[in-house]
Amino acid sequence: AGAAAAAAAAGAGAAAGKTSVKEWVTILKQLSKARLSALVVASAAAGFVAGSGEAVDWAKLGWTSFGTFACASAANTLNQVYEVENDRKMKRTCKRPLPLGRITPRGALLFALGAGVVGCGSLYATTNATTSALGAANIFLYAGIYTPLKQVSMWNTWVGALVGAVPPLMGWAAAAGADGDGPALTPGAGVLAAALHFWQLPHFFSLAWICRDDYRKGGYQMLTLMDKTGKRTAACALRNCIYLLPLGFLAQKYNVATEEFTYVSAALTTVMACSALVFYTNPSVETARILFRASLIPLPLYMGSLLWFRRPVGSVEDVAAGEVRGSQSDEKRRPEIVYMPPFPFLPVPGAISERKKEV
Repeated sequence: AGAAAAAAAAGAGAAAGKTSVKEWVTILKQLSKARLSALVVASAAAGFVAGSGEAVDWAKLGWTSFGTFACASAANTLNQVYEVENDRKMKRTCKRPLPLGRITPRGALLFALGAGVVGCGSLYATTNATTSALGAANIFLYAGIYTPLKQVSMWNTWVGALVGAVPPLMGWAAAAGADGDGPALTPGAGVLAAALHFWQLPHFFSLAWICRDDYRKGGYQMLTLMDKTGKRTAACALRNCIYLLPLGFLAQKYNVATEEFTYVSAALTTVMACSALVFYTNPSVETARILFRASLIPLPLYMGSLLWFRRPVGSVEDVAAGEVRGSQSDEKRRPEIVYMPPFPFLPVPGAISERKKEV
């Protein structure tokens, strides 16, 4: 209550004066959740590079990053418009622009609309329809499903993790489907997307346990509020860490990265899983904080190592593997030719040729 009153007083003071350009920039950065949107852009950029061939189209990567940031800004702003009353009750969010009254809900909605149109439009114009559609779908998934679900069901966390898995797909689609000569999304695109999905759950479960009193004040339905001991929360975190283990092997299988990435992926996942195991063994704010901090390190290293050991799409290895698979399938499809002898007492012509070869 004290934090909310202080926030309201600060907002009244800010509203009384004229807002400067610098203050507007700060307000829009807060509505966009600029740091979170930057992480979204980083994952989309990683997907773009991973889905590129020998040469990376840096100009297209720039446009993809711009469009992704705009889409993320739109989704984050709509989230804050919907949750303004909840944000006023939470210590972690009460100083955002809308609870403070530094911008009206109408103004925030106009900014979200503009950012969404610019983001999806620029992705459509500079990449392809698939990338633009993924951007629009993710805005809807985050603002239209995940955000209201937070006040209804604990499953909101899993839906939110799906939202985080989409940007790598956007990046891959922008790169791999840029020329229109192949599918925008292939099985390899799912490796980084799955990594983002499974990484987010331990990260946010640990955060939700640390801030569970704040979430209770905000009126959100979280697993941590239904888990008195913390065992269920920690088990979910540990389980999703384990789900990360096979992804390195899948990256190698689908020619996304070399064998070296498999070992790096396993090492990073093991570190995170050990932190989750500590949380599971002794659920507490302190052990949850250990997992939260440990989860911050593997993701950038994971994406960086994937790009370092990546196999360019359409590389010699991919083509050779495709030719081998193609020749094998052709052999399987080719019907066996059976030569019938003109007379039953004469040998089959094929057998004669084989005997000549042996001689």
